[in-house]
Amino acid sequence: MNTQKLAEVMAAIAKTIEENKDFLTQLDNEIGDGDHGINLARGFAAVEQKLPSWANTDIGTLLKGVGMQLVSTVGGASGPLYGTAFMKAGMACKGMTELDGPAFAAAMEAAVEGIKMRGKATEGEKTMLDALCPALRAVKAAVENGKSLKEALQDGAAAAEQGVAYTKTIIATKGRASYLGERSLGHQDPGATSSWYMLRTMAEHIDE
Repeated sequence: MNTQKLAEVMAAIAKTIEENKDFLTQLDNEIGDGDHGINLARGFAAVEQKLPSWANTDIGTLLKGVGMQLVSTVGGASGPLYGTAFMKAGMACKGMTELDGPAFAAAMEAAVEGIKMRGKATEGEKTMLDALCPALRAVKAAVENGKSLKEALQDGAAAAEQGVAYTKTIIATKGRASYLGERSLGHQDPGATSSWYMLRTMAEHIDE
């Protein structure tokens, strides 16, 4: 996947988030601030406007630009978390003009580690990490088994979807949802859901 294709994928993610912003906000109304979908859609709309100016740069520059836009335009916790994720991924892809399976796995690992550090969170606390950590394991396993980037992303998206379902079964111990205690049971995490949407959209829009 070259920089131009990645720009197209980011535009597709912006469309997915916009289409699902009401559902994401509804999920966040139940256990959070009630602004996840609205904030994220605003952030990706800002990203989409900037994409043409990044399309002729390298992959690292594009990803870093996405992260910086999200940090500056998305409120709440998700802006700094997703922003950090994309910036860390960009650092891992510095100077690259092609993104293959191993490079994507390395970038995703950097992104997930960035979220853990920024959010002081780990898997099992009912956050986006409950989708992203299993997705990362699936992507790495797929790459190690010689699968294509598209196949690795499909495996990652499927693992993220299972992670979203898992968040319904656990009590939140991080973020605003943690104030609800046991009342957070049965609700799926909005951040895990938006992470799954992003991975699913990437898998759908990558050709090989």
